[in-house]
Amino acid sequence: MIDFEKLGLENVKNVYHNLSYDELFEHEMKNKEGVLSANGTFSVDTGIFTGRSPKDKYFVKQDPSQKYIAWGKLNRPITKELFDKLLKLAQKQLSNSDIYVQDVYCGSSLNSRKSIRFITQIAWQAHFVKNMFIRPDLDGLKNFKEDFVVYNACKCINKDYEKDGLNSEVFVIFNVEKNIAVIGGTWYGGEMKKGIFSMMNYWLPLENKLPMHCSANIGKDGDTALFFGLSGTGKTTLSTDPNRKLIGDDEHGWDEEGIFNFEGGCYAKCINLNPDSEPEIYEAIKRNALLENVVLRADKTVDFSDKSKTENTRVSYPIEHIKNHEPSLRGSHPRNIIFLTADAFGVLPPVSKLNDEQAMYYFLSGYTARIAGTERGITEPQATFSACFGEPFMTLHPTVYARLLGEKIKKHKVDVYLVNTGWSGGKYGVGQRMSIKATRACVNAILDGSIKKCEFENYEVFNIAIPKELNGVDTKLLNPINTWENKEEFIKTRDELARRFIKNFARYEDVKEGTLYKGLGPKL
Repeated sequence: MIDFEKLGLENVKNVYHNLSYDELFEHEMKNKEGVLSANGTFSVDTGIFTGRSPKDKYFVKQDPSQKYIAWGKLNRPITKELFDKLLKLAQKQLSNSDIYVQDVYCGSSLNSRKSIRFITQIAWQAHFVKNMFIRPDLDGLKNFKEDFVVYNACKCINKDYEKDGLNSEVFVIFNVEKNIAVIGGTWYGGEMKKGIFSMMNYWLPLENKLPMHCSANIGKDGDTALFFGLSGTGKTTLSTDPNRKLIGDDEHGWDEEGIFNFEGGCYAKCINLNPDSEPEIYEAIKRNALLENVVLRADKTVDFSDKSKTENTRVSYPIEHIKNHEPSLRGSHPRNIIFLTADAFGVLPPVSKLNDEQAMYYFLSGYTARIAGTERGITEPQATFSACFGEPFMTLHPTVYARLLGEKIKKHKVDVYLVNTGWSGGKYGVGQRMSIKATRACVNAILDGSIKKCEFENYEVFNIAIPKELNGVDTKLLNPINTWENKEEFIKTRDELARRFIKNFARYEDVKEGTLYKGLGPKL
């Protein structure tokens, strides 16, 4: 039985606890929460919020967590009193109504997982949670004891936000000591997913375990590969490989036993989704999957090319929808790590080999381009540096994660590569986006080990090793200067990006890692 008094909810009407997929579907249809697409996938709109609201994310500043949290623009502090006020606002919204309660695990490792309880008034949000996290079996549900509770009160807003000194009516707030998160004012499903990821980024490093914003897959001989990168850089697409089993597409941990998925599903971008280039994802969109903010034609088929609502169209689906997935959601210590970057400047090579120290530099730099629609207010790709390829979700200082990664790379002798899935032949607006085919060829060469047989040369200014020839990739592409018609413009743009790297890394010069790795980046 759920203790609603303990949860602060009053006069709760019908409680829909851990509904099956079929039952959730019935509720979604009965509540008219969305539209049924032609192939039986339920489709919903999340209103004006089609991406995360990072400026509305706050943590309670209190002991002991305040000693560990990296306070700043990404982890803003609020008082315990304000948290309690907003919690009561959410509890009032969730009271006197029907509610959906979904109990799930975050983490496939028995030694590292957390038990999470989600409370919402919306059936599709319970469906989203069921898709995205690990679904306990019957014994697990019978003996379920939550470690953390998420109140999703998306229908309520904070009208006093200006008086309270907050950014807007929306709030996504965390109380580490109370093990509670509260979401108010935004319907975007990704807030629930990334909120728990933020908490895993707090909990695990304190146990000397590494949380990672990466996808992972495993080969036939048991070799695990990790793909780091921000949303839109290709983590889901490249890790979903017909020749390798998918461990997971977005969030993982690395403990003494190896790699483990945090989640039990995938959350794929589906703008311009093509069944020829991404057949596994395309085929995963069927009954029990959940479409977000896509455009349906008159016959209820999906127009994947239509971005009139947002470029951040999404689909969540249980990982079982990928035929070639790893049932345990776990893998061995990795053999290869790939940093994915969508370089909007058209300067970085399609593939380069990094030594251990360079790996730390590029991990801390986390260079990519924020892709349109992933966050509110972003309408086209923008060059950005996101530490650890996931800074918005890093609760602690980036060097904490870098230190753990460096230790594990050395201990397990992991090879690290940088792969550019962005632009070639010119910057965004001039050059062309790397083809999935060319990127796949680079990734396949890494995974099958054939890239090690290549002859490498130094890529000037950035001083990273690039192959002179690579099977399946046009040789002209391998060194970016060869793809630009205007060589002077290339040199100017390359040096501009190098200066941005140098300027960004200056923020680490007051810590040990900064002085250690400072000289391993671009040199002008």
